[in-house]
Amino acid sequence: MKAVVLLSGGMDSLVTTAIAHNEGLQLAAMHVNYGQRTWQRELESFRSIAGHYGIGELLEVNADFLGTIGGSSLTDHTMAVSGADLQGTAIPTSYVPFRNACFLSMAVSWAEVIGAQRLYIGAVEEDSSGYPDCRKVFYDAFNKVIELGTKPETGIEILTPLIAMQKAGIVEKGMELDAPFRHSWSCYKSEGKACGVCDSCARRLRAFELVGVRDPIDYEVRPQYIH
Repeated sequence: MKAVVLLSGGMDSLVTTAIAHNEGLQLAAMHVNYGQRTWQRELESFRSIAGHYGIGELLEVNADFLGTIGGSSLTDHTMAVSGADLQGTAIPTSYVPFRNACFLSMAVSWAEVIGAQRLYIGAVEEDSSGYPDCRKVFYDAFNKVIELGTKPETGIEILTPLIAMQKAGIVEKGMELDAPFRHSWSCYKSEGKACGVCDSCARRLRAFELVGVRDPIDYEVRPQYIH
């Protein structure tokens, strides 16, 4: 069976790719550049991870209209990237309005063309930043949209293997599958060394701390988030 993996280059999409690879599926990987601050570093990670898993069918899509629309600190340089707020409940400035729906729409189009029946995305609801498009109910609804909006024989289904996991559990799962964390990139702000203080870096560093393993990527600063 063929499956499309939405591979941003981040830790969650890496482990999702490792899971899909471990299931013996024929993988095709899609990456979206949408005008985010770290697009070059994320693209590099995508290519490295795809190379590691021997994925030959790749699609790099330009969706910079999301940057033109704005509304997110990831795409609008006049907005500050939120610092770590591990206990916060408000939706952070890094939320890109309806981004995942745009990504899924493009991925479904490609899956329909290449004959893929599964679509993997590394969405995490339990220990994410509170993004509304990372909730299980959103993906359940989108699967219904796919059913209604594609040819009857297509049969594409979105799978979210990490949706109910905590970040530390994702690190453990990646280690179990020997996922190359050194190739992944999670920082929202920097492309040289990860900043260590944005919300994404903080959640990643805390996860590795909880597992008791040192994150293999380089950081400008490496705060301890477990006290």
